[in-house]
Amino acid sequence: MLEEKPRDIKILHELGRLYHHMGASEQEVQVYQRITEADPTDAEALRLGKDASARASMKGGGWTEAESYRDLIKDKDLAVSLEQQNRMALTGESLEQQIAETYERHQAEPQSVDHARRLGSLYEQKEDFDSAVAWFQYAADLTGGTETALVRKVSDLGMKLSEREIAEHERYLAEHGPDDPEYAGRCAALETAKRQRAELFIDEARKRSERNPTDLQLRFELGEHLLNAGQYREALPELQRARQNPNARLKAMNLLGRCYRALGMLDLAAKQLEEAAREILVMDGMKKDIVYNLGVVYEQMGDAPRAIDCMKQIYEVDYGFRDVATRVESSYQPSSSQKP
Repeated sequence: MLEEKPRDIKILHELGRLYHHMGASEQEVQVYQRITEADPTDAEALRLGKDASARASMKGGGWTEAESYRDLIKDKDLAVSLEQQNRMALTGESLEQQIAETYERHQAEPQSVDHARRLGSLYEQKEDFDSAVAWFQYAADLTGGTETALVRKVSDLGMKLSEREIAEHERYLAEHGPDDPEYAGRCAALETAKRQRAELFIDEARKRSERNPTDLQLRFELGEHLLNAGQYREALPELQRARQNPNARLKAMNLLGRCYRALGMLDLAAKQLEEAAREILVMDGMKKDIVYNLGVVYEQMGDAPRAIDCMKQIYEVDYGFRDVATRVESSYQPSSSQKP
């Protein structure tokens, strides 16, 4: 198996776990060494390799070089199965066979995280993402949510499902006009899918923030997702906290201004955006966005001169920014009452 495809990281991890259950610490060390050679950033392999090395040292010996991995595995069917998994990507019958075999092992050991994880991986390879999510979620539940890689996998696949659904609706709407009998239903389904995607973003951001409550960057990300979902009041405390982070301060203030404007608190929006604009000396992309938002706030407050002044500041350095050219140039057009 290892000679055919030595860098198949997933299968090497599975083989490492198998050696661990068998008590074959030296062989386990070799497997994790091969993983770290292929991917030096694999923290799990580094940790497990160190643990295996310590166990091997305590035993003070190992198995003879003449023994192959097949001789070490009592279950010959499992050995053949592992060989098959490590060859080229599984397709068709071989993939279905792997799913069936792994499911049988799962039925024998329903509390095995490895079997559930493997089923999730196989269904992901099959592109049956609904089943993949279900199995990865089952595996995550078995760990009590302590294995963050599984939790992240569930989230990532859920997002992939959402993106696929959105893309399908957008494709259909691009190919069919409003006269199509399904057009209105597809529009509604697209909005629902986008709302569900926003909820996934929020849920994931909230979990990360709860795991690291002092990380102000995570607070900013949560606030940003809440704002994008139209949950302005919920976004306020997160963005107010994020403002204390020097790296996120200006972005947080800009989003706070947008939140206050959406909630009709125009004086607070103007104050927030004015302060943010003063802190940036050059008219870079961030300042242009802030000044533009400030101009919109002034416009809503009925202060046309200050609104146009904001647009002019941007117009002088970036003619093509959003609709500033139209706004500025139209302000110079004489009104109908001034025409001769």
